[in-house]
Amino acid sequence: MFKLNTYLLASLLIVTSATTINAQEIVKKDDFEKPTMLSSDTSYGDGKEKVAVHEGNVKITQGTLEIKAEKLKVSAALGKDKEVFEAFGNPASYTQQLSDGTMVVARANHIRYEKANKIISLKGNAELYQNAFSIKTDSIIYDIEKEQWQAQKNTDSQQQVVTVFDGATLKKTKEALEKNKKETDK
Repeated sequence: MFKLNTYLLASLLIVTSATTINAQEIVKKDDFEKPTMLSSDTSYGDGKEKVAVHEGNVKITQGTLEIKAEKLKVSAALGKDKEVFEAFGNPASYTQQLSDGTMVVARANHIRYEKANKIISLKGNAELYQNAFSIKTDSIIYDIEKEQWQAQKNTDSQQQVVTVFDGATLKKTKEALEKNKKETDK
C-alpha cells in the first residue's frame, strides 16, 4: 500500500510540475499574443509613411510588457506585428514578467523595441535588472524570448560594463517596479 501511494504521489507531482511549467510558458508567450496598447497626452502621425509620434506620459503595454517614456516614435512601415517603437526619456523604462514569474526591469535614455524580433535595445545610461544581478553601461541589447543580453560601453566612454551579483539587486528590482507603479498611478 505504501509503495502504491508513493507511486501515485510521485506521479501527481510530475504531472503538477509539467502543468506548472506549461503555465509559465503560456504566461510568457501570452504577452506577445495580446494587443499592444498605447496611451499618451498627444499623438500625431502620417498614414502614408506609417509613422506616429506620441508625447507626454507615454505608456505601451502588451500583456505584462510595459514601456514608459516622455516621447515615443512608432514606425509601422515593415507591416503588422513588425512595428518598431523608439522611446525617449530621462530615463525611459521597460518592465516585463519572465516565464519563471520574476521581473526584468530596464532603463535608458533611449529604448528601441523591435516587436517582430522581440529585442529591446537600451542606449544612454542603460541599466538592466534581472533576478539577482544588474548591469549598467552605455548600451545593452536584450533578447526578450531568450532572456539573453549583450552589454558594451561606447568607444569614447570611460564607463565600463558593471555587473553586480547579489541578493540586494533583487530588492532593487522590486523597488524599481514599485516606483514605476507609483508613477503610473499619478
